[in-house]
Amino acid sequence: MKKLSLMMMFVLSAWMFQACNNGAKTDSKESADSANHTKDTTTTGATGIAVDQGDAKFATDAANGGMAEVAVAKVAEQKAINPQVKKFAEMMVKDHSKANEELMGIAKIKNITLPAEPSEEKQKELKDLSAKSTTDFDKAYVDAMIDGHKKTITLFEDAAKNCKDADLKAFATNTLPVIKGHLTEIEAIKKGLK
Repeated sequence: MKKLSLMMMFVLSAWMFQACNNGAKTDSKESADSANHTKDTTTTGATGIAVDQGDAKFATDAANGGMAEVAVAKVAEQKAINPQVKKFAEMMVKDHSKANEELMGIAKIKNITLPAEPSEEKQKELKDLSAKSTTDFDKAYVDAMIDGHKKTITLFEDAAKNCKDADLKAFATNTLPVIKGHLTEIEAIKKGLK
């Protein structure tokens, strides 16, 4: 058993070394999803901690979105003109940082690999938003927050119903009202924008 574990670690290390040296930048979220698939003992038949693929996917998607929310909110704290938008951005940094920390704690216990940084897609969205002029930034940020929170609500509602892991299910259930509150607040801010 020990030899099998060592051999698997050697193969995985060699694979990761090769992946690091192929010159192509790997998307952090895709890497996390791949690592979690390898850990999913329900499909590989290996021994170890079972990481349900659906639960792991929720965790990586939630972490990806949470990190992106914090990153874009930090830009909004600096670039937004409207005081309500700035205040909303501050709340986003606080609330999503807290949720990210909670999710990281659960993932560590459950042996789920989370992305180290937002996906390339989220980084592109951040770059595009950051490039907006100050006069266009507030509206673009508010629109992005409305769209993003609607998608996040769907993700968390699904996880609250379907996660097999009790801790991830509880995380989704307990975080959902906060996300819904964010959507309500940002929609109200949008109505007040000129």
